[in-house]
Amino acid sequence: MDGNGRWAAERRLPRPFGHRAGMKAVREVVEGAIDAGVEVLTLFAFSEENWSRPAPEISALMDLLEEYIANEVAELRDQGVQVHVLGDRSRLTPGGRAAVERVERETAAGQKLSLNLCISYSSRGEIARAARLLAEEVLKGTKKLEDIDEDALRAKLYTAPWGDPDLLIRTSGEQRLSNFLLWQLAYTELYITPVLWPDFNRRTLLDAILDYQRRDRRFGKVTAS
Repeated sequence: MDGNGRWAAERRLPRPFGHRAGMKAVREVVEGAIDAGVEVLTLFAFSEENWSRPAPEISALMDLLEEYIANEVAELRDQGVQVHVLGDRSRLTPGGRAAVERVERETAAGQKLSLNLCISYSSRGEIARAARLLAEEVLKGTKKLEDIDEDALRAKLYTAPWGDPDLLIRTSGEQRLSNFLLWQLAYTELYITPVLWPDFNRRTLLDAILDYQRRDRRFGKVTAS
């Protein structure tokens, strides 16, 4: 979800206007994902590093989070979307925490699309958290040190219920991972588009999916001739 600030700057608008436009793109992409048969959609909404932004911008983003959930929770529920919020929610405002708990609770029965919203999220932090959880189990004697392998660590990640992504779409032309799903993206296909997030829509989502479908995924193996 990159490019909100640049979208606003191009229109000589304050940055919060870009974030608000980005929220409209979320609805467009969620509906497009459902239409395309996507089962899991993960959006990087707010990183751990974003807390270093100016206080007024952070305040506006937290207000927008609460507003988005209040306005969209019924529609998400009716569409069969099950929402999960991944990240360190302890840093959210009380209103923000209440909002994410509400949307998770009220969409828990959704079966068409799992929508993961990464908020106050750091992939390095997620991996460190998984390591701490495993270390605690070893200290308690509920897990042996020799039992810790990739599968054991993967099971402690936020994304454990859904597995690794097939496709990463990076908007606004940026060519970096930005501390997002570093473990999970090992064999994920990358699609980089110059489209800024507020302009991303069903058509651009479908373009990315069609591009992905033309690829030959080998996972380090050789395709049989």
